[in-house]
Amino acid sequence: MDHSKHVRLTPTELIPQNLEGAAVFGPHNEKIGIVSQLHGTGPDSRVVVDVDLHSMLGAGAKPVALPISNLDFMRDNDGSVHAVTSWTKEQLSEQPDHRGF
Repeated sequence: MDHSKHVRLTPTELIPQNLEGAAVFGPHNEKIGIVSQLHGTGPDSRVVVDVDLHSMLGAGAKPVALPISNLDFMRDNDGSVHAVTSWTKEQLSEQPDHRGF
C-alpha cells in the first residue's frame, strides 16, 4: 500500500469515532495491530494499539499505549482510516501492557 498518496487526518479528525478500529502498519508496510482506544485529546493524547502477536508467540493481541505523535493517521482512497508508525511489531511487543488510565 502506497501511503504517500493518502490524505493525512487533521488534528480535529483525531477523535475516537475516526481512530478506533483503524489498522496500524509498521515501517515495512506490515499490519501490526488495530487501534482499540484513544485517551485524551490533542497532542498529549495516547493511542492504545492491540498488537497482533499471533504470528510471533501464538498468542492473541497485546494492548500497548503510544503517544499519538508516534502514529501518522490517514485515509486511503476508499475513505478507510489507518495509521503508519516507525515502530515494528517486535518493538511494540516488548512494551508494557496497557492497563488503563
